[in-house]
Amino acid sequence: MSDENLYNDEIKAIIKLYNKTVYELDEKANNIQGRSYGGYIRSVKSALVVNIAKRIIELAWEKLEQDPDRLKIYSKEIKIPIKQEYIDELDNEEVKDYIEEHIEDYYYGYRPDILVEIDKTPVLAIECKAYTENAMLKRVLMDATLVKTQYPEIKFVLFQLESQLGSNISGSEDELYESHSAYTIASYFDVDLTIITLLEGERRVDEPIHKKGFFKPLTEERLQNAINIISSLLEEFSE
Repeated sequence: MSDENLYNDEIKAIIKLYNKTVYELDEKANNIQGRSYGGYIRSVKSALVVNIAKRIIELAWEKLEQDPDRLKIYSKEIKIPIKQEYIDELDNEEVKDYIEEHIEDYYYGYRPDILVEIDKTPVLAIECKAYTENAMLKRVLMDATLVKTQYPEIKFVLFQLESQLGSNISGSEDELYESHSAYTIASYFDVDLTIITLLEGERRVDEPIHKKGFFKPLTEERLQNAINIISSLLEEFSE
C-alpha cells in the first residue's frame, strides 16, 4: 500500500470513529447508570476530540516526513510558580515567612489536554473542547498566558468539535470575522491562539449533533485543513 493510500485510510478511520461515536452517543447516554445524561455526553465528546487531535498531530508530523521517535504526545502538569515579586510586596510578615518556608507548595498546576514535545522540548499546548464559548475562551487564554511565563516559545492550539464564539472560526485563511466578543476578549491577551474547528456551522444549543436530524458530518476537507494547520506550526522543527 502506498504512503498516500495509507494516509487517506487514516483520515477515513478518523471519520469512521467520529460517525460511530456520535451515532451511538444518545442511546448510550440514555442507558448509562450512575451518571447524568449531560455529563456523559460532554465527557464522550471531549474524549473524541482529544483522540482526533492526537491522530491529526501524528499525521501532520508524518506529512513533514519527520522521525516519529522525536515526537511525544501526552498530558503533563505544568507548574506555574508564585511570583517572588508578589511575596516581596506582602505587608503581613507572618504570611510572607510562611509562604517562603513552604514555597514548593505555592504553584498553579495546569494540565493541557495534550502536550506535544519535539526532542523532549514542549512546543504545543492543546486544549480540546466539544465546543467553545466566550467564558471557556477566557479560561484558555488565561492558562496560555500563565504557561508562557515558563515556556515563552510554546504555541497554543484550541481544538473544538463545534464553535459557539459567534462564527465558525477555524484558524484557516477563510476564517470568518464575525466573532466580535471573542476577538475583543483575545485582544486583551498576548497569546497567539490557533483555533481549529472540526465541524462546519455554529453550534446550536437546541440542535445537538448527537440527536437524529441534527448530525453534522466530519469531512475529509476539514481534517485535511486541520492537518495542514498543525503541520505549519510544527514545520520549524523539521530536520
